[in-house]
Amino acid sequence: MGYIEKVSTDMSRKALKMGYRSADIMYMSRTKIKVGHKRRNIVHMSQTKTKPGHKRRNIVYMSQTKTKLGQRKEDIVYMSSNVRHRTWYLYEEDIYRKEKKMENHTIVTLKKGEGRTIKAGGAWIFDNEIDTIVGTFTNGDVVTVHDFDGYPMGKGFINQNSKIRIRMLTRHADQEINETFLYMRVKNAWEYRKQVMAGGNDSVPEADDVAEKVFPGIGTTGRPDLNCCRVIFGEADFLPGLVIDKYADVLVVECLALGMEQFKETIVSLLKRVLKEDGISIRGVYERSDANERKKEGLPKVKGFIGETFDTEVEITENGVHYLVDVVNGQKTGFFLDQKYNRLAMQRICKGKRVLDCFTHMGTFALNAGIAGASDVTGLDISEYAVQQANANAVRNHLEDTVHFRCANVLDELPKLAEAGEKYDVVILDPPAFTKSREATKNAIKGYREINMKGLKLVKDGGYLATCSCSHFMTQELLAKTVKEAAKAAHKRLRQVEFRTQAPDHPILWANSANVPESYYLKFFIFQVVDEK
Repeated sequence: MGYIEKVSTDMSRKALKMGYRSADIMYMSRTKIKVGHKRRNIVHMSQTKTKPGHKRRNIVYMSQTKTKLGQRKEDIVYMSSNVRHRTWYLYEEDIYRKEKKMENHTIVTLKKGEGRTIKAGGAWIFDNEIDTIVGTFTNGDVVTVHDFDGYPMGKGFINQNSKIRIRMLTRHADQEINETFLYMRVKNAWEYRKQVMAGGNDSVPEADDVAEKVFPGIGTTGRPDLNCCRVIFGEADFLPGLVIDKYADVLVVECLALGMEQFKETIVSLLKRVLKEDGISIRGVYERSDANERKKEGLPKVKGFIGETFDTEVEITENGVHYLVDVVNGQKTGFFLDQKYNRLAMQRICKGKRVLDCFTHMGTFALNAGIAGASDVTGLDISEYAVQQANANAVRNHLEDTVHFRCANVLDELPKLAEAGEKYDVVILDPPAFTKSREATKNAIKGYREINMKGLKLVKDGGYLATCSCSHFMTQELLAKTVKEAAKAAHKRLRQVEFRTQAPDHPILWANSANVPESYYLKFFIFQVVDEK
């Protein structure tokens, strides 16, 4: 054992001198362990003490013992007398490779029969799905995930503060999580938007000058609709817990996962680089990580500039409508982008119509109706600040004569309008999420049924109702059932015109939707309403 002691001692000393974590060169001599056992971590540290708290690399030397077929060589190394010198040198290169703090060598093993979500295409591993964790880590570190039988399933960051214990970053266990990897993710996200958002504003005469320069020859009908869009959508873009929206030349960041905290500024820098490669300059970045979901991750709320300060009021153009977006005080990241093409769809049926837009917020549906040529539009919202913004946006689009907004509690106001005998050609219901948990779904159903019944009573015979839900837990089937019940109670018959969901810059990651609901949340119905005769 003299040779092994010398090599082990030299390597340990060198690793410690270079500052690498977890040198812990381990070997087992004259010891046989049962094939298939998990690491016993029988440690013989040759003449070297490691710093307290160092993480074990668990490089195991097994002499005269063959390993189970398929076992990972970084866990158990078989060294016969004629190849041991070469093997040590191969592992020396791996041990001393320069690593970032985001990487460690902890292995998380799932229980047998678990991991159904990620096997179905999702990105989450829950706390009750984990069997063992071997290694030392800090919450937020990137760890390797194995199935119960040792099969490598990929890498993700771990957080023991959250029921979502691991958010997966890649399905390749040998993938190094570095800037090259993150650049690939960001680049792919942007290229996707350039393709799926093309031609959304076919009817808009004002071409984005930047887009025309960047994408010459694409023509009016095919130019990318990228003035305002979601550039990164968390798990659906394989960057879990991170949302980045683009408003003209401003980026707004929302980070909801502990593990992503260490990546976010790097990703922002990479995104600015990717956009610059397409001739798009970003003048400022603002962070809106002030959602309550941060508490579940053990994170404080954060709100402020990333980099230099700038004017946070940004003018954007969507479907030909101009808005002034306040990224500091607006909802979420400043504006709701997910309904972009649903608002565009409503333009087709609002020309010459009398329209009621409920829960109007900044007046988005109302202004789309107005620009499409509606004869009269009323927008209702309970927020005074939202109504002020909406009225300002009406003036900005020269629609103040036909589009009007007022502050009102929609649930109270609709019965008053019905009592007064008011009727509308089009009623739009875009309420906030009535439920944010599975347990509250029953009460939410009552809320959706009530609001739809009250809205239906205001629609003229042959008119239209647009109704939606942005709740994760209000499924398409459940919403359809609820609206059907509301129609029955209101003595109305419905003809479905269209079913829509969120805009394609909010892609839906197909997986077990019961466990991964966050990427599919918006359901949008358009009905023709017919009186019972």
